[in-house]
Amino acid sequence: MTTVEPTPASLPAALAEPTVPVRRAWIALLVTANLGVWMAFFTPIQVLLPQQVERIAPADKETVLAVVTGVGALAAVLANPLAGALSDRTAPRLGGRALGRRHAWTAGGAVLGALALVLLAQQRTVLGVTLGWVAAQVCFNAMLASLTAAVPDRVPVAQRGGVSGWVGIPQALGLVLGVVLVTAVVTGNAAGYAAVAVAVLVLALPFALLTADDPLPAAHRPPLRGLLASMWVSPRRHPDFGWAWVTRFLVQLGNALGTLYLLYFLTDEVRLADPEGGLLVLILLYTVGLAATAVVAGRLSDRSGRRKVFVISAGGIMAVAALLLAVAPVWPVAVVAALLLGAGYGVYLSVDAALITQVLPHAADRAKDLGVINIANSAPQVLGPAISAPIVVHLGGYPTLYAATAAVTVLGSVLVLKIRSVP
Repeated sequence: MTTVEPTPASLPAALAEPTVPVRRAWIALLVTANLGVWMAFFTPIQVLLPQQVERIAPADKETVLAVVTGVGALAAVLANPLAGALSDRTAPRLGGRALGRRHAWTAGGAVLGALALVLLAQQRTVLGVTLGWVAAQVCFNAMLASLTAAVPDRVPVAQRGGVSGWVGIPQALGLVLGVVLVTAVVTGNAAGYAAVAVAVLVLALPFALLTADDPLPAAHRPPLRGLLASMWVSPRRHPDFGWAWVTRFLVQLGNALGTLYLLYFLTDEVRLADPEGGLLVLILLYTVGLAATAVVAGRLSDRSGRRKVFVISAGGIMAVAALLLAVAPVWPVAVVAALLLGAGYGVYLSVDAALITQVLPHAADRAKDLGVINIANSAPQVLGPAISAPIVVHLGGYPTLYAATAAVTVLGSVLVLKIRSVP
């Protein structure tokens, strides 16, 4: 389906290119909302679902957990762009007054997702856990779609790198804080789910309730007819968007290959006495590295007006981290690699996110198009195990795996040169 862009003079505020810089308070509320949604994604996967599955099916816990998380990932791949497309078409009214098109999805996703987590905690069968996690994934991906669209909706291009850096930090911080919340602050699986549900509401609702959300006039609303067909963004018509998707997919695939078997790498290759403790240390170092570079790199790219050089540099840093693990599988090297990987990913996360907002095909489809980009984030989590397992078992083990990680990451970052409209 082809969307006809109105002339800039006729665009409503919801579709116009933003020119007024956002304030620190707005950024802080957006960051906390993202922190809530990433805690909701990562904490169940890392702690709560494994605990729950082990009680239900102790003899087949690995297989069952893979099924639950795999079905949930598939739901995420489908729900994110669909929710984005629907939010692009949302024009609610209350008492005759037009409301914004994004915040209803943020608030609704948070409330329904929190309810899904509470219900998930009560499940005692594999089917119940699977359905509960799918429901949570759908709700939180609807929430994520609207939050992701907030940057191109309201942040001027010259400010997007710095804002994207702040927004990227919760992806790593959410995992750390979520694990601490359900292991050190509360005890018990059900209490853990309830704590995450409360955290989502406390962190996300203020952004939806306290910040502006421009309404979409009905005359500018894309039609529902052809919605599914609009999910396809032609790389021939929009080559820069297509190359942005490919580069994001490859870099995220490299990230998935490099992190999936990290615990087993520490156990079998590094032979660390406490691999679980070591993994926590590496996660913390990775988070420190990411937080140290994300905002700085984003702001530097804003000031210079250049994006691609930062993306390529980030890919090179992450590739070096992977190669270090390939050639020297010892604990001190793993520590350095974790810091480098976090630092490189922080640069990539902020600058590439800003770059992508500059190649979106149509203002009327921002959330949907960003949802399509998010498939490049989710799909590698599904493909990663299928690719990495044969490499580790049959094609040379961990040195080959981390060499492949480096190669895929470099390829993904270098292909950003194919994007012509962004320097």
